[in-house]
Amino acid sequence: MDIDITAWLSLAIRWLHFITGIAWIGSSFYFVWLDNHLEEPKEKKKGMSGELWSVHGGGFYHKQKYAVAPEQMPEKLHWFKWEAYFTWMSGFALLAVIYYLGAELFLIDKSKMDLTQFEAIGISLAFLVGGWVFYDGLCRSPIGQNNKLTGIIWFFSLVAAAYALTNIFSDRAAFIHVGAIVGTAMAANVFMVIIPNQKKVVAALTAGEAPDPRLGQIGKQRSLHNNYMTLPVLFLMISNHYPMTFSNPYNWVIVAGIGLVGVMVRHFFNLRHKGQSSPGLVAAAALLFILIAMFAADVEKRDRPDVAAGDASFKRVQAIVGKHCTNCHAAAPTHESFEEAPGGVMLDRPELIELYAPRIMEQTVKADIMPLGNETGMTDEERALIGKWIEEGAKR
Repeated sequence: MDIDITAWLSLAIRWLHFITGIAWIGSSFYFVWLDNHLEEPKEKKKGMSGELWSVHGGGFYHKQKYAVAPEQMPEKLHWFKWEAYFTWMSGFALLAVIYYLGAELFLIDKSKMDLTQFEAIGISLAFLVGGWVFYDGLCRSPIGQNNKLTGIIWFFSLVAAAYALTNIFSDRAAFIHVGAIVGTAMAANVFMVIIPNQKKVVAALTAGEAPDPRLGQIGKQRSLHNNYMTLPVLFLMISNHYPMTFSNPYNWVIVAGIGLVGVMVRHFFNLRHKGQSSPGLVAAAALLFILIAMFAADVEKRDRPDVAAGDASFKRVQAIVGKHCTNCHAAAPTHESFEEAPGGVMLDRPELIELYAPRIMEQTVKADIMPLGNETGMTDEERALIGKWIEEGAKR
């Protein structure tokens, strides 16, 4: 049976990552919404800080929150942790299957750093671990008592990481790694702080002792941080579908801007749940997104090398495609990693080059992501020549 095991494994892991990510983010959004809608209890109980009535699915629900813990532990307690754990584990597995096993094609860009597979993987792991160590240390420091200042420092540290990664790895891999740093911090918040603190509270109650209120406060702070990181990390998860973001010469600026848009949108909804109207925040987020798009388009256009008039003949374009593309994109690929043309795209005949010209424009000229890892060494001048030929009509 001829099965592409790697492709099916990638699909299964990606699907799991998607499913568990939805579950985790959904619970995060719900509990922040719940916190922001709690009202003063009408019938107060010791330790109760708020309550809420809601209706859903034909039934009514009455939620009660205790600032630290109830006087007695309930017989059955529901925990929200496995969504976070499986989201991170499936995400890391996906990173390993695509970017570690396929490091030469997807992770390493030899025009930036001539790394071996093991060197690239080591740098990747160092960024994931280092990101968590820095963030956790920041939260535990005196600065961590100020959420706004903590957020600002963490944001700029991620921008610095994005700048470094875009100068080490392929552009697409760099964006994914920024998302992996954020996702690792979020999952570690659950695994290393939130759940352990909750277990300490449960243990204290079970032993008949008064739990430390600081444990709940710290857990809530980390949960709030996760809430603000969700939208930026969602963008980073899908960023490899949008080459105009990660392939831009100032891609680290673009990821910072779009990440900030996500934070602004999340803040708008958090304020709205508290009954505070802030339409100006939405307008500012929309304006920032438009400015980022305009900036990206302008930079991409100015960065493309000029090609002298008359140079963009089909004969020259065909020669470039034959040199850099047809080892993979052909009826019988010669590249060791592919038994058939990726995506079914074949460029070994003139009519096929014309047919796929728009896709070549997006992937090779604008995005600069083909050939994979630029292992054939396509130059900027060659990309510009192909772009000029396509813009002039893509005819033989």
